[in-house]
Amino acid sequence: MGVEYSGTRATPRMDLGVAVMEYVEQENEFIGTQILPIFRTQKQKSVFPAITRESITRDADTKRATRGNYNRDGFSAKDKSYNCQEHGLEGALDDSERAMYASDFDAELVTSKITTRRVLQAQEKRIADQLFDTSVFTGAALYTDHSANPWSDIATKVVKQVRDAKSKVRANCGIVPNALVLSSTNIERLKANTEIIDLIKYTSRPTDAEVRTALADLFGIKYIFEGKAIRNTAKEGKPFVSGDIWSDLYALLGLVITDGQDLSQPGLGRTFLWVSDSPENAVVEQYRAEEIRSDIFRVRQHVDEMVIDPYFAHLLKIA
Repeated sequence: MGVEYSGTRATPRMDLGVAVMEYVEQENEFIGTQILPIFRTQKQKSVFPAITRESITRDADTKRATRGNYNRDGFSAKDKSYNCQEHGLEGALDDSERAMYASDFDAELVTSKITTRRVLQAQEKRIADQLFDTSVFTGAALYTDHSANPWSDIATKVVKQVRDAKSKVRANCGIVPNALVLSSTNIERLKANTEIIDLIKYTSRPTDAEVRTALADLFGIKYIFEGKAIRNTAKEGKPFVSGDIWSDLYALLGLVITDGQDLSQPGLGRTFLWVSDSPENAVVEQYRAEEIRSDIFRVRQHVDEMVIDPYFAHLLKIA
């Protein structure tokens, strides 16, 4: 059923939602919900069990005496809570615009695409701000300042910096991290680094994909997440001012959960999505605003992007 809104009825537009998300996935611009994967929940807020690093690494006495019982042990989980908040944006399509662009493109789809992109861009920034936050990752176990040896210097021993961070994550939680998160600028800096160039110089046909695979192999990780998203930091009506959502100041080594729906998987964090209200991460709805002779396309989500345990990651300051 639709949702009552200001005396009108908002109608779900699943067709537009599917088309828009296909477009977003093809663009491969946003990485936030790959790093904090989605957990689909029927509750807007609740408590959930988070598997602890203490539980998975504690020593166990496994010796059994003849005719004796086996020692018993279990796992411990720490109660954590999430609280999904609603985010959304509306785009208006005037009847005159619909007629004007009818022979050029699908104005409904374009309106929905632009509105969805802005909603997901806001989500990307919320996640980036959490993951590159020195108040979340604080102290020597979680944060290392390499600004005296920045990645912008082609002579910096980057491989050692990353491997040292990887060792700290393993020491903190008992599991080797599987991912490196960094900005596009810092990907390019890695490609220009003299040590890395020397180490991967025998890579055949060094395409971008092959270089990324070679970098992952060098660092001993499975995933490299490149933050590509750009935002316009100018006020409305002012000339475009480009800004990276993922800061060039930082890079993050972490254990990224591979199945967001599996709560038994320990890791850095998740994005909780309240599917009873927003079945997808971006729901598209439409209603009529006759007073402005426009169809309104609303894109919304009900989510909580959450770093569950920072000890499953290590933040590097690299500039």
